Amino acid sequence: MRFLLVNPHYPISETPSPPLGLAYLAGALERAGIEVHILDFVVFPYSPAVIESYLKNIRPDVVGVTSVTMNFKNAIRIIKDVKKFDTNILTIMGGPHVTFCGDKTLITYPDLDVVVLGEGEQTVVELAEIIQNHDDLNVVKGILYRNGSEIQATPMRSKVDLDQLPIPSRHLLPLGRYKALGMPISMTTGRGCPYQCIFCVGRKMSGARVRLRNPAQVVDELEYLNTLNFHQINIADDLFTANKNHCLAVCDEIIRRNLKIKWTSFARVDTVSLEIISKMKEAGCNAVSFGIESANPKILKKIKKGITIKQVIAAVKLCTHIGITPYASFILGLPGETPETLKETLDFSRELKKMGLSSGFHLLAPFPGTEIRENSRQLGIKILTDDWSQYHANRAIVETPTVNKKMLDKIVSAWEDEYHEFLANIQKRMKRGESTRAESWQLINLERIVLVYELMMEGIIEKCGTWSSTDSPVSGRVLLQKLASRISDFKPCDEDKLSNTLQYHLEQGNLRYDQKNGQICWKWVDHLWQPILEKGPASNHQAVGGVVVPGG
Repeated sequence: MRFLLVNPHYPISETPSPPLGLAYLAGALERAGIEVHILDFVVFPYSPAVIESYLKNIRPDVVGVTSVTMNFKNAIRIIKDVKKFDTNILTIMGGPHVTFCGDKTLITYPDLDVVVLGEGEQTVVELAEIIQNHDDLNVVKGILYRNGSEIQATPMRSKVDLDQLPIPSRHLLPLGRYKALGMPISMTTGRGCPYQCIFCVGRKMSGARVRLRNPAQVVDELEYLNTLNFHQINIADDLFTANKNHCLAVCDEIIRRNLKIKWTSFARVDTVSLEIISKMKEAGCNAVSFGIESANPKILKKIKKGITIKQVIAAVKLCTHIGITPYASFILGLPGETPETLKETLDFSRELKKMGLSSGFHLLAPFPGTEIRENSRQLGIKILTDDWSQYHANRAIVETPTVNKKMLDKIVSAWEDEYHEFLANIQKRMKRGESTRAESWQLINLERIVLVYELMMEGIIEKCGTWSSTDSPVSGRVLLQKLASRISDFKPCDEDKLSNTLQYHLEQGNLRYDQKNGQICWKWVDHLWQPILEKGPASNHQAVGGVVVPGG
């Protein structure tokens, strides 16, 4: 039995981290003795020919694709290409999007065989075992599947005990590519959210009851992630501060071990206190993200946010006083939005900025499964499109009676113009020698990320990084210059910036070369091997390029 898990393309502008959900699924499959592979098209280029090549190499029995609403089209494209290659491969899809519109998805896309609902670790293992034994799918809980012309649903599965899950199989992920792109790495200490925000699917996916992991196991994983040298570790719980005792216990364990690890988390403004923020700071937390959404009390009440403006101000002051950077997200276009409430929220964000808060704005995306979508008419929301690729929250896809798409898009365009002007001013200051080191690094790092992403997604290192050579030693500097020259011939670009970027990533260990058998071969370092997490069947696998294949 071979299981292939696929992460479809997702924009780098959304700051993706290595797919933790797929790593959890892979860990569950490996523990059950099932051969599993992961392909990640967030950091590898996709084409039908590419997926066909992997399918020929791996010969999977099952292909499972994850997706959120925004990249659902990319996910279903992969499913279609898999079926074109071999109709006998069972295709499954999971994630929040299909969890809440699975019936319609199966009816619309006949190449998709099974939808996994909610959390999938136990479900995928049962599916693999059922398929291997040629049993009926109706005994697997938590799925929708095609039975002839009918769509069958099985009973929902109980939420999993998180301490019973294996460690995520990150050794199957191309962590090195995410690291080279400056992306964060994430982990969770719990699942579930007791709050009822009408725009969020998190509560429906992971449940209203907060399930927590053993704090010692949490810190074991945090300590391991620190060895990978990512610039940022995110604790990606729906709400890290949902349970005060758990939050403090995790922090106390970090402090007890005397670990010097920097990490970030999500919180609500009504779940933080001097005790909690102080302890988080002592344990290494350097940033906390809050969902504020709106400055208008009536809108906050309508969306069931359950916070007050007074609590927002207190939380921001608390963070800045203790020395943790507060971040916040706002959503424009919510039910009850008017030109006046838009101004109220924008003005409030400027006041919070003076207090030390960094904020980001999104436009409302009414995702499947949310109350705001299901009750859009009653809430006065007009949904403009069901083109899922437009659900990226950066352009308006809803309107209220007094706020239209043009008004919302104008606000976003103004932010984008302001940001581009900010970068342009840094560039001017750099040329005049007036920029600070921090300003210069911000622009240089951004340019490097953009360039590296282009090199990765166009496969340029793979196309230009191999050439014949004598076996006599050649310095890395000379080889790097030749690589830059070959890339510049293939893709016109600023050769100095290219050389500096390649040099930087060679020094950081993100790029390497081999010189043997009369060839020079450059490649990205895809997999970051850490033996402490290798377990069970994983020890019988080895990494080859972007895929992991059975070792000999």
